[in-house]
Amino acid sequence: MTSTTTSAKPNDRLIRRVALASGIGSMLEFYDFYLYGAMSATIFGALFFNNQDPAVGTLLALATFGVGFVARPLGGIIAGHFGDKFGRKSVLIATLGLMGISTVGIGLLPTYDSIGVAAPILLVTLRVLQGLAHGGEWGGASIMTIEHAPEGRRGFYGSWPQMGIYAGLVLASLVLAGFMLLPKDQFTSWGWRIPFILGAVLMLIGLWLRRAISESPEFAAAIAAREREGTEGKDRIPLVEALRTGRRGILVSFAAKAAETCTFYLITVFALTLAKGGAGETNARSGILIAAALAIVTIGGFGLLVDRIGTRAVYMGGAAFMVLFAFPFFWLAGAHSRWTLWLALIIGLAVAHSLMYAAQASYFSALFDTTVRFTGASLGYQLGAAIVGGFTPLIAAWLLLRSGGDTWPIAVYIAGICLVSTVVMAVWGKVHNTGTATAVIPTTQEAQP
Repeated sequence: MTSTTTSAKPNDRLIRRVALASGIGSMLEFYDFYLYGAMSATIFGALFFNNQDPAVGTLLALATFGVGFVARPLGGIIAGHFGDKFGRKSVLIATLGLMGISTVGIGLLPTYDSIGVAAPILLVTLRVLQGLAHGGEWGGASIMTIEHAPEGRRGFYGSWPQMGIYAGLVLASLVLAGFMLLPKDQFTSWGWRIPFILGAVLMLIGLWLRRAISESPEFAAAIAAREREGTEGKDRIPLVEALRTGRRGILVSFAAKAAETCTFYLITVFALTLAKGGAGETNARSGILIAAALAIVTIGGFGLLVDRIGTRAVYMGGAAFMVLFAFPFFWLAGAHSRWTLWLALIIGLAVAHSLMYAAQASYFSALFDTTVRFTGASLGYQLGAAIVGGFTPLIAAWLLLRSGGDTWPIAVYIAGICLVSTVVMAVWGKVHNTGTATAVIPTTQEAQP
């Protein structure tokens, strides 16, 4: 396997613009994600489903939330196909536009009382479109940033899209909290719509930034090399090539994503369940907001650390740290104290998760050859998010029920996933040079780990 790099001296202003454009896209992605999750758990059941049984309506609304997870791997494959075959820039503009339009569309959607069964059908349709856009957004934004960044700075610039995720969480929390101050009837009738419609602002800013950036120089150089060698064919299918030449990279990225995503959803979703019997859900939400704001800073700092000691070392450090912190997290979060709950959330998000998240873009990019990087990295990332992240809160709730309220089985589950991820990265996840976007070291048995 080979990877192509550009010899041209990078333009600092262009790199910052690319990184900012990627961060804005990530911001919109998680802004929408948080809003939809909050609305699904509260008012969407009554608004979009037959509300004769509120509990059933809420379950159906949460099911539409899960539809987005199902669509994400498909979105990653579709976006990866076009991004690896024709270029990153056009795909990035398309995913951001689709994500913004579908988010605003939800804010404008008529309810069940207005159009009957068409309301949930349209809601599911828009949610699928969001999932498809989300599936392609992370891979495109991260890879575009990495491939523009200079050697020795890819860890730092690669952390910008990851910082955007936390910025989106903070922004959505603040916007939603502001509109929830409205009287309940006003919030239910029209107030909930405004946060979704405001997503158009992030979309327009992101599109304005992305329209002026150039195609990835590394991708352009790789395609030019293929054309000179006569190996560039119209029938080339990036997914097939990724499965043929990058199976190890897909395995490693899936395992690495599993550790990161189960940590994130344990802390941001299931911690709320724990807090109900302890320090209180309001304190938990405040703690998550504080931890997310701190994580924006720590991710940038850990991105600098990536450039000093390497992507795999930082990622493995975060996963290994969570193995050790899994049990203390539940002791701290389950205590009837706001301060211990906040400490658990801050350490969990701004340290353990942020270590993995800061290294993610540069590490996943380094696992694949340039011409299959978008497809391979997106596939590993989105499969891990859908399979592990999507089911972690459900598994945690089931373990809590089966154990009669004990949290140690959940700690074992989280620690076990992080331990397996660490081992997979240690054994099969080595890359040539963590300062550049190069592929996994090839062996004679490349397809087999």
